[in-house]
Amino acid sequence: MSSPSESARGALYALAAYGAWGLSPLFWKQFGDVPPEELLAHRVVWAMVVFYLLLRAAGRGKQFFSAWRDRATVLAMLASSALIGCNWFLYIWSVTHEHIVEASLGYFINPLVNVVLGTIFLKERLRPLQWVAVLLAASGVLLLTVSVGRIPWIALTLAGSFGIYGLVRKTAPVDALLGSNLETSLLAPLGAGWLIWMTSSGQIQSGGSVGQWGWLLGTGLMTALPLLWFSNAARRLPLSILGFFQYIAPTGQLLLGVLLYNEPFSAVELRSFVMIWSALALLTIETWMHSRRPANAA
Repeated sequence: MSSPSESARGALYALAAYGAWGLSPLFWKQFGDVPPEELLAHRVVWAMVVFYLLLRAAGRGKQFFSAWRDRATVLAMLASSALIGCNWFLYIWSVTHEHIVEASLGYFINPLVNVVLGTIFLKERLRPLQWVAVLLAASGVLLLTVSVGRIPWIALTLAGSFGIYGLVRKTAPVDALLGSNLETSLLAPLGAGWLIWMTSSGQIQSGGSVGQWGWLLGTGLMTALPLLWFSNAARRLPLSILGFFQYIAPTGQLLLGVLLYNEPFSAVELRSFVMIWSALALLTIETWMHSRRPANAA
């Protein structure tokens, strides 16, 4: 059991990680009209640099090279790097194309997607209240789809890609830091190649000023530091407690989209979000209560 001081530090790390993710639209909005594919290319290149420096600082440089000799690890990282690359691209596109509200919906849905994926692929059994939460959230998404007249594909793709990514990483034989090193090492050559080709063809739109280069280099830190903070929080807090913090990020994104960037948020969307928030509250409370039961309880 964690000591009170360790738990307090874990809470601070969780607030830092989810707070950074919640405020991330402010960061990506700094790039103006730079295409999202260029931003993704910079992100994977500079994130690779930061992750590798963190791994070396932890004295684990040899693990990085030995991991490439494990076929199962490499295959898992190929899958996870493709998933996280798609997720990052769609999120950046959503922020730069005024879809922050729908992107936030995706991350509200994500915990429920994780429950469903665990049931399908890990043979986990849903408890009665978990079923109610999943059905309530699905009803919220259905209400939004019918009322607006289109499927909220951004939210569902973000939630689905990140959920499957988490499933792959859960079964991969690597921890967060080593896995992130391997993923960005697989993506970075593609990103670097894209940037080189765009530069040589005169189509590059990023790096036009010293200030913007500072922001571009910051994409690596924006990617790596919240993950490091999250890992530190996860080591110090029970997962049932950590689950309460995960809604900070999409809440921050939603508030920024509506209050700062004036994205539309209709009464129908509010009703749908309320249904999904209710599902999340039910899921979180049920998970917390279940974790406090004695091990031999039914």
